[in-house]
Parts: sequence; structure tokens; C-alpha cells
Amino acid sequence: MVLPAYNAESTLEQTYAEIPFDIVDEVVLVDDFSNDNTPAVAAKLGINHIIRHDENLGYGANQKSCYNKALELDADIVIMLHPDYQYTPKLIHSMAYLIANDVYKVVLGSRILGRGAIKGGMPAYKYYANRVLTLFQNILISQKLSEYHTGYRAFAAEVLQNIKYNGNSDDFVFDNQMLSQIFFAGYEIAEITCPTKYFPEASSINFKRSMKYGLGVLGVSVRHFLAKHKIYTSRLYRK
Repeated sequence: MVLPAYNAESTLEQTYAEIPFDIVDEVVLVDDFSNDNTPAVAAKLGINHIIRHDENLGYGANQKSCYNKALELDADIVIMLHPDYQYTPKLIHSMAYLIANDVYKVVLGSRILGRGAIKGGMPAYKYYANRVLTLFQNILISQKLSEYHTGYRAFAAEVLQNIKYNGNSDDFVFDNQMLSQIFFAGYEIAEITCPTKYFPEASSINFKRSMKYGLGVLGVSVRHFLAKHKIYTSRLYRK
């Protein structure tokens, strides 16, 4: 299990307490140069794989460090969860089951399936922006995901080994680039309903960063479309 952390001091312990250690063998926490005591809390909890960036590299760079370390540890299944307690670790059993039994190679915890996002307090503008972006992505990528923007993801190790995620952005659009690469490589992605909590300590990005992210998402979808139809192949999809 990997936890990409940034200023997660106040929520890390709650998240860690719900991890099902009957199936989780290793926990990797990567701290992206937090301004708080996230690394100290992680050490206190007994997390034995703690990586701290020497500067703030970005959310995508954090995930790269997470996945690289997980593969170094010979993980069979890698589950990425934000340690801000927005998503419950109690779904890990269900997500891992689908991969362990070779039903799917990738599973997402979706806030949009059902009414989890609205009930959990997702701001209306974020909810509708999520829906519009997802519609656009599904049309261009020819898929039917309920959302592409969740921070709760499970992967079979072979998926991480077969896509070039280290060449992706170090920023938030990394998430979408990765899903696009996974679809382009021919993998199917499953989704399960995930209840979500929104509160002041939960991670979020401001409106300006949200706009930049949205434009980046649109760009990824267009590049996927062009590559799929052999018009132009971005470096994201080159072998």
C-alpha cells in the first residue's frame, strides 16, 4: 500500500488505523516536503518505508516515488490511497479481491457512483466540473468510467511495469495521464462505490489550480484520441 502524503499530520493516524493488515504486507509513505510533522507521525505509527522529498516536487512526482518503491519491494498488488482520510481504507479488501482473483488489473474507488460525493460534502462546483470533465473524457477515450479524478486506486504490479508513468507530469494531471496510458495499453478498469468525506483537513486544490488541472485533463484526452486514431502519438503512449 502506498500513501502519497503532503501535510497529512492531522489525518494520517485515522487513515492508518483503518488499513486491513491481514492483507496489507507493506506500507510506503512518501512525504512531499510537508510543512507539518507528517514524517514524525508516520514514524510514530511504525510505518517502515518512509521517503521524504528534499523539496516539494508535486503530486505526480510523489506517486512516482510511491510506485517505484512498491515495485522495488516486489509488490503483487499496489493500492494508492490519499492519507487525508477523505477515502476509507475499509474498501481495500474488495479492491484487492478483484485483482487477486484476476477479474480486473485496475480498480478505482469512485466517489461519483451512487451519491457518495454529494452526501460526503463535495462542493457543488467540483461535483459538476467532475461530471463535465468525465463526460468529455469518456467520449474521446471511448470508455465509461464514472470519474477519472479519484485518489483511491489499486493496480496489479504488471500494470505499473507496463506503462511509462515515470515520464508523466509531476503535477496533478499525472492521475489522468496514467489512466489514459492504462486504457491505451488495453487494460480494463473496474470501479466500486466509495463513500467520501469533505472537511477542512482533507486535501484540496484551489480554483486556479483546478482550472489548470481541468485544461490538462482535456489535453490528455485529446492526445489519447489522436494516438488511438493514429493521427499523432504522444510520448505518453510510445513504447
